[in-house]
Formats: sequence, C-alpha cells, structure tokens
Amino acid sequence: MDLKGHASNNVLDGLNMFDGTDAHYFHSGSKGHHWMWDSRLFNYGSWEVLRFLLSNARWWLEEYKFDGFRFDGVTSMMYTHHGLQVAFTGNYNEYFGYATDVEAVVYLMLVNDMIHGLYPEAVTIGEDVSGMPTFCLPVQDGGVGFDYRLHMAVADKWIELLKKRDEDWKMGDIVYTLVNRRWLEKCVVYAESHDQALVGDKTIAFWLMDKDMYDFMSLDRPSSPIIDRGIALHKMIRLITMGLGGEGYLNFMGNEFGHPEWIDFPRGEQHLPSGKVIPGNNFSYDKCRRRFDLGDADYLRYKGMQQFDQAMQHVEAKYGFMTSEHQYISRKDEGERVIVFERGNLVFVFNFHWHESYGGYRVGCSKPGKYKIVLDSDDLLFGGFNRLNHDVEFFSTEGWYDNRPRSLLVYAPNRTAVVYALVEDEPKATGNLQLTENVKNC
Repeated sequence: MDLKGHASNNVLDGLNMFDGTDAHYFHSGSKGHHWMWDSRLFNYGSWEVLRFLLSNARWWLEEYKFDGFRFDGVTSMMYTHHGLQVAFTGNYNEYFGYATDVEAVVYLMLVNDMIHGLYPEAVTIGEDVSGMPTFCLPVQDGGVGFDYRLHMAVADKWIELLKKRDEDWKMGDIVYTLVNRRWLEKCVVYAESHDQALVGDKTIAFWLMDKDMYDFMSLDRPSSPIIDRGIALHKMIRLITMGLGGEGYLNFMGNEFGHPEWIDFPRGEQHLPSGKVIPGNNFSYDKCRRRFDLGDADYLRYKGMQQFDQAMQHVEAKYGFMTSEHQYISRKDEGERVIVFERGNLVFVFNFHWHESYGGYRVGCSKPGKYKIVLDSDDLLFGGFNRLNHDVEFFSTEGWYDNRPRSLLVYAPNRTAVVYALVEDEPKATGNLQLTENVKNC
C-alpha cells in the first residue's frame, strides 16, 4: 500500500479547499504548495491533520488487512526545500538544520510507532533519496522508525548507463551505486519503477531493444544482435541489482519479462502555476495497459526472460543470500569488465564485456570445497546460448587471490552472469534438484 506525503491539488474530488479555505488540511499560501509536483502539502503540526493521517494508516491495516506501507515522497516531507535542487553530500548539517521540517519528521516517527505497535509484523518502507541518518532505526532508539529504505538511485543509474555505449560503462560506478547505503540499514532495491517506466520515459527493455522487439521476439524466426544484447543485459541488470543492491527486491509491472512499452495513462495538458505546460496524450488509452500474456507465450522470447526472474526468486528462497550479513566484492575489473562478489555462501560472476569470454578465469572465494552452478543467465531456458556445462564441478584451491583465501577456475562467457554454490551448503529440505527443473515445474 502506498501512503503519499502530499495530496492532489484537485478541488472537485480531493481534500483541497474542502472547507472553502486553502488551510483546512494543508499549510496556507506557498508553504502548502509543492511548486514542482503541483500538489498540496499537509500541515503536520495540526492535531486534526495528524489524527486524520494516523487513522487512515490504521484503517487500511485493520479493514483491508494490508501488511505494510510504502511511504511516497518522504524526502519532500522531511525538508522545507523538499530535497529539490539540493545535492546531499552526507554532511550532517544537511539533515539536522533549519531546512529540516521537524513537524513532518515527528509525524513519520508517530505513524511508524503506531503501525509497529498495533501490528508488529507490518512493514514500512520509506522513499528517501537524501540518506537521512537514523531513518531505519526504531523510534525508541531515536530513529524515524522505517523498516526499509527504498534504494532509488539504482534505477536512475541503469537509465543513465543505458543511454551510453557498453564501452563507457564503469564497473566501479555500478558497484558503488548498488552498495552505497548506510551501514546495517535495510534497503528495498529495484531495476526500474514508475519513475522510469511511466509517462514519457522508457522501460529498460525498450532502452535496450527498442523497435526490434516488434520484429525479432518470436522463436520461429532468427533473433537480431540488438535482441541478443538486450536479453543478455536485461538478465544481468536484474540479477546484479538483486545480488548487491539491498535486502529486498522489487519488480515493476512487467520488468521481469521485459515488457516492451511504457505505461501512459489518459491525460490532457497540465498548466502549472509557473506557466510551464506539461503536454498530454489526448486522453489516449493506447499505452494504458500491461501485456502480461507475453511472458507466458511459449513462442516468444519473453518467456525465457520471465523464467529467469522466477529462477532468481528460487535461488533467493533456497539460499537466502539477500538477508545474509556477508557481502564481499572481490573484483571490479574495468579492463576485463568483470564483477565478482560473494553474497551469503554464493559466488556471483558477471562478465559485462561485449565480446570477450574468459576460459580458466580465476575468481576468489572464502570457503573450501566443491562448487556447482545454481544459476546461469546463458541457459537455453532463459534465452541464452548454453555455453556452460552444468555438470562440471568446480573445486577450490588454497592460496590468497583477490584478497580471498581461496579461488576457483571458471569459464566466464561474455554478457553472462553465473552463480556458484558450495555443494555442502545445499539445503537438505530441497535436496539436489537442479534449479532449471524447479523452474520448468512452476
């Protein structure tokens, strides 16, 4: 459930001017108007406004049995400048100063305390880009009280990179963006969201493959180099986002199977008080839907992309790597375009190079023993080229490599992501079933 930190400017069916004034639920004048979003801002210092907002949060939990909330636009709430045209550097003066909206922060502490007090299992997620300290600490410890922060910078980074050539991608930049979060603060991460795929921007799939998706996604005809690149990178982007970006992973309306188009709701022109005009789409319904049937069609390449998403979820359910405290990045090689890291007891190997494959490639690992492939983006099942033999076993050798006490020799084909697991770490409840068989039986 999404709780907004601001309200519609609509007078006809919204709270705005509810009693004929502009100050019933909101600050009056310019203080109560968000100049960029053209929306109204609540007066969190008003007792009745607090009662209204707190009872609203409780009502959804009690009446409809929701299991938690995502709080939208929290950065806008916590600062009088709304986080606009401000570059947060991490200096504490940026968070605890005259620009901090204390009344809004107190409301967030109150609503988190109320939700967790009444429903301890409910989850709250805050959408904050500022990096506010104590954001995910409990209220009793002096924190704002959220369980998770929404890691928004990752999706923006992918769109930024997709506008460049592969040759211009920096492995260190990707890794830094994914791991740039406060120590021990849990994050929900995603590869794309409504901020990328709604109203005018494009989905990751469309950035990667564009109009080729309309001609080359059928399995009964040859692919194209653009489609091959797009499907390979789409899988790699999602897996490295899930692997390094946080403790929770979020899909968005078709990104799991590479939905070809954005969503655009019927709308007319919008005239902002500043005089700026946001163009409409003539109230068109053309892009106002998602083609979820594409991911289930046996004759389309979308199915392999969707099955890869299912496989990622199986690996997480089986090994629980996202909730593991162990995360170590042993390699981010700009020349070879390789990223290697450990998450939990798994070893992830990403080769982002556009044409170079590496045989006998040494990667560091921490635990001794026999390893096997548990996820391979190049598997035929996922629309890959099947360049890896899943029956091969990989044995660790002693000796420090990439600051790890042991290492493995693997094959790393270009534009692939492979996950290795210790055979001894196989969860006993599920036996030694191959992951691809699990996916086929979904």
